[in-house]
Amino acid sequence: MNVVDSSAWLSYFSGDANATAFSIPIENIEELIVPSITITEVFKYILRQRDEDMALQAIAHMEQGNVISLDSSLAINAAKYGINHKLPLADSIIYATGRKFNALIWTQDIDFKALVGVKYYAKTTI
Repeated sequence: MNVVDSSAWLSYFSGDANATAFSIPIENIEELIVPSITITEVFKYILRQRDEDMALQAIAHMEQGNVISLDSSLAINAAKYGINHKLPLADSIIYATGRKFNALIWTQDIDFKALVGVKYYAKTTI
């Protein structure tokens, strides 16, 4: 199972230097878990940078995976991971989702770099 962090989704959609690496989990729809918070982050970023149509197209692609909503149990675990690993709120939800499903988290967000179960790629420029 794979969880793709918002930074990795944005890399994929922009076609930057890490896009090929992130295409591996993104295009493996059967194994793709999508925390609902990543939909919020990606939609907001693309809406701000481009327009609503582009943002909706990106979200339609994301929704092909198994979208996981934030429930009470996941929220509690996210709070614990956030405290234990000093993660921002969205990152703690993404991490908790990955741990819940024993999934590999794909990211270029340095906050995840040292955590167990993470495939980290340093952010690059085109």
